[in-house]
Amino acid sequence: MTTVTTRTVEYPADSLTMTGHLALPAGDDRRPAVLIGPEGTGLSDVERHRADALAELGYVALAFDIHGGRYLGNPEEMLARCMPLLADPDRMRGIGHAALGVLRAEPRTDVDRIAAVGYGTGGAIALELGRDGVDLRAIGTVNALTTGRAGEAARIRCPVWAGVGSQDPIMSPTQREAFAAEMQAAGVDWRIAVYGGALHAFHHPPVDHPMVPGVGYHPLHARRAWRDIVGLLAECLPVPE
Repeated sequence: MTTVTTRTVEYPADSLTMTGHLALPAGDDRRPAVLIGPEGTGLSDVERHRADALAELGYVALAFDIHGGRYLGNPEEMLARCMPLLADPDRMRGIGHAALGVLRAEPRTDVDRIAAVGYGTGGAIALELGRDGVDLRAIGTVNALTTGRAGEAARIRCPVWAGVGSQDPIMSPTQREAFAAEMQAAGVDWRIAVYGGALHAFHHPPVDHPMVPGVGYHPLHARRAWRDIVGLLAECLPVPE
């Protein structure tokens, strides 16, 4: 097992002071890097541990913040912040670009080899970076099959992988079809993995606070989705030997 170094990084975005989690692999050479965006509740140990796991695989990884260092366990408070954010592509891009700037400023980062992976709201932000024309090597999202402004998906310059639960009431079959149509019309190299029987946020271990309806953990599919994300990165952003 390689030695991973972690540190907390603060940076401004969306009129807030964001608090991200940076994980570095062993060594001092430049490595491919991954942004990791959290669910609408905000950055938690789930995403921090995923950043650490990617660093174990040899990536520089930044789990970024979306709520100014806060975790919004109250569903009403979370929706009150996330719904306007999800309706505003420019705000999402601002949050994503701020995190991307931190990742690019890290000396260990190979700035020409960066991917973005996100869950829920964090996944929507990853997609908006693609629609903004950011030079990414891959975009991966789980339960974030959000569509963007007309024509802007044509700016996506990398493969897009999206995972969703078949029983997710938030990312419904209609939403999946709209996302697929947008990607196809834009000529994007895209894939959707539908995990049978899974709800929204099926990847996220159980939490000790109320959640919005339609959310539920599916441990088998959670492991499968993680393997699929690691496979996407191995294909599009291989770690040098």
